[in-house]
Amino acid sequence: MIRNTLSSKQKKFLRSMGMGIDPVVNIGKEGLTPTVVVSAREAIKKRELIKVRVLQNSIETPEAVITMLAERADANLVQVIGRNGLLYRRNFEKPTIELP
Repeated sequence: MIRNTLSSKQKKFLRSMGMGIDPVVNIGKEGLTPTVVVSAREAIKKRELIKVRVLQNSIETPEAVITMLAERADANLVQVIGRNGLLYRRNFEKPTIELP
């Protein structure tokens, strides 16, 4: 697992990039299903940085769900604000984001 490998400078850089992107993965009332984890893994593989949104009808707390998704998708949790979270995992084959 590659969680917590980002420095504060790298997280700040990724947070600034995340401001301009739309949520790719939405978590609804079903919660964190295997389908959501698979779609998050595929999106992270293509984009490296994704935004996740927990919808209003979700039973679980947004921070807990996003943290659990980061663990299951083997991604770094960059931030959680309200119902949105940013996940990052470097694509070693075709990197698109150059971290400072």
